[in-house]
Amino acid sequence: MAVRFQKENGIFTIDTKNTTYQMKIDSYGCLLHLYYGAAVRENMEYLLVYADRGFSGNPYEAKEDRTYSYDVLPQEYPTLGTGDYRSSALIVKNADKTECCALKYVGHEIKKGKYALCGLPAVYAGGSEAETLEIEMEDEVSGLSVKLLYGVLAEEDIITRSAVFINRGTSEMVIEKAGSACLDILSGEYDLISFYGRHAMERNFQRNPLMHGNMVLGSRRGTSSHQYNPAVILAAHNATEDTGACYGMAFVYSGSFQFEAEKDQFGQIRAVMGLQPEQFHYPLAPEERFTVPETILSFSGNGFSGLTANFHNCIRNHILRGNDPKQAGPILINSWETSYFDFNGNTILALAKEAAGLGIDLLVLDDGWFGKRDDDNSGLGDWVVNEEKLGGTLNDLSKKINELGMQFGIWVEPEMVSEDSRLYREHPDWALCVPGRKPVRSRNQLVLDFSREEVRTYVFDSICKIIEQGNIRYLKWDMNRSISDLYSKAGVPGRILYDYVRGVYDFLEKLVQKYPDLLIEGCSGGGGRFDAGMLYYTPQIWCSDNTDAIDRTRIQYGSSFFYPVSVMGSHVSAVPNHQTGRVTSLKTRGITAMAGTFGYELDVQNLTAGEKEEIREQIKTYRQYAGYIKTGSYYRLSNPFSDPYAAWLFVSEDRKKALLNVVMLEKHGNMEVIYVRLKGLLRGEIYVDGSTGRGYDSSALMEAGVPLSLQMNEYDSCQIEFTLRQAGTGGGSSCLH
Repeated sequence: MAVRFQKENGIFTIDTKNTTYQMKIDSYGCLLHLYYGAAVRENMEYLLVYADRGFSGNPYEAKEDRTYSYDVLPQEYPTLGTGDYRSSALIVKNADKTECCALKYVGHEIKKGKYALCGLPAVYAGGSEAETLEIEMEDEVSGLSVKLLYGVLAEEDIITRSAVFINRGTSEMVIEKAGSACLDILSGEYDLISFYGRHAMERNFQRNPLMHGNMVLGSRRGTSSHQYNPAVILAAHNATEDTGACYGMAFVYSGSFQFEAEKDQFGQIRAVMGLQPEQFHYPLAPEERFTVPETILSFSGNGFSGLTANFHNCIRNHILRGNDPKQAGPILINSWETSYFDFNGNTILALAKEAAGLGIDLLVLDDGWFGKRDDDNSGLGDWVVNEEKLGGTLNDLSKKINELGMQFGIWVEPEMVSEDSRLYREHPDWALCVPGRKPVRSRNQLVLDFSREEVRTYVFDSICKIIEQGNIRYLKWDMNRSISDLYSKAGVPGRILYDYVRGVYDFLEKLVQKYPDLLIEGCSGGGGRFDAGMLYYTPQIWCSDNTDAIDRTRIQYGSSFFYPVSVMGSHVSAVPNHQTGRVTSLKTRGITAMAGTFGYELDVQNLTAGEKEEIREQIKTYRQYAGYIKTGSYYRLSNPFSDPYAAWLFVSEDRKKALLNVVMLEKHGNMEVIYVRLKGLLRGEIYVDGSTGRGYDSSALMEAGVPLSLQMNEYDSCQIEFTLRQAGTGGGSSCLH
């Protein structure tokens, strides 16, 4: 049993393969957090120290005991109004307008299998893979019932948390703040690692020490955002890639969120992950329920690489659905950076013919194929094929592409509408807009109110007609603005953003169920909605609109801490790069794109014969390595934000093969030698460099590393397969000294 309850002392213990999580129902019915970390065999209640703390109040039931204070004690789900002045996981406004909630233990249940959340994405696992702990708490004054949910995937060292609120009272109450997970750490010096960014430069690695006070990050944009990713790490000061304690928290949600990390007056750390409270006021009628999106928790005592492995395995095996993670997806070419809006049916077909000859599997027709859409000022919402532009029906074009041996896909942006569109002229009230005010425009488009079922139904039916008339096998789902103008004709103020995201999930779930073989790639101006919630419906996400290979080493580095390579949309694009103007070799662009889903986004018709042959070889190489690129272990071998090179490694599941990738980011005069240390190999074995045939002791490769050639210039790259000697050797060109 992964979950145990000791009735005699009220202690819950959750054991995973390498960790222990423990909490206690105390004599007042409060649920205290005792411990989360490396596996222990101990009642951790001894860690609690009771003392009279000045200006830390005491609950009334404690009577004369001044040593008992919620302001000091570690709690499992802290609420506002109990004398705890630290960050709260829950704030409730009662019918009498007071903001107070004191949750007490009512009961619990331990079940086989992993809980599911109604209308929300969540980690899934069968009865033999997981257990669920459900603890019911209640505020006896208001009648609010809170079910704290814990999902335990013991072999993966994963614990998930969510909460379900039920109004058992007789009057409406309002949820003002709702977190799904709180983690109280009693002692230690920690850093907060977060991933900030902007459009075209997402998920930059950032590490800051936790000081006394509250560090808050999140999104108010209605999406998880380019600016801050909803996944963070609390790391001990001495934690590195391979050593030290670190906690990971990833919010399984695609809308506005807030994360708080507070170091209190006594040096204790509190971390809370949940919904963004500034745009959230959720009325809860009697007997109505509200569910907080899930947070995935994991602990590693072996540094960031151990934490990364836990999250990669969880997402690959318990978030992604439908597509076999062991099978390489189609290698695609996207028309966007080839022609933008300037195309017709003949030019797209010509692109497909050239791509088919190179061995590319799928052509994606990006923006501009529908309605009146020759730029980004009109047409969104009118999901009708522009047959004049295509020179025929979508079915005609699709058939011609299929006859080349290629699949066909399209770009859509279902959540948006242009003011210059038939849909907006007929249904202006379907767009989010505050009465009496002009709406905020972004990319000259407005946001459709996906909290309304009739809006979703209309768009869903329109998109389905397109899918069925064109034999569509791939859908790129884009979302090119942040949400503002929070008013819905049919919605309830304060809950629109939450209901909007639920509406997007409802739409996507219906699409997944209706077309189980359809590959959907998520996108929001690239990586503006790159989160575990979207991955539940779209098994890959366009990592960034920035396709520059050098910038991508940093974007994909930051993304890799939580998200596996198999979900990162990454393409080889043209040079000079359309976002940065940088010129890099086709080789470097290919190696960088292979740390993702791998595809192309350039006009292959304009390439030289030599470049076309190089692409054929790239495709052959990717197919050779795709199995363990997608499902093997991923290791970061450098930090491209501080090191002059980017290096990463894929190791097959049986650890018999390893693929080393290096990109030189900087070159300086009389440069010092760079030694790259490999990881994850079998100790005591010999691995053969496929480019030279030389064998290396695995311990030497991992402890001392291999020197890079001093002949490597700025933006040069190399890729080498190391193979366990008994398994044969690979091929490729060496970049080693």
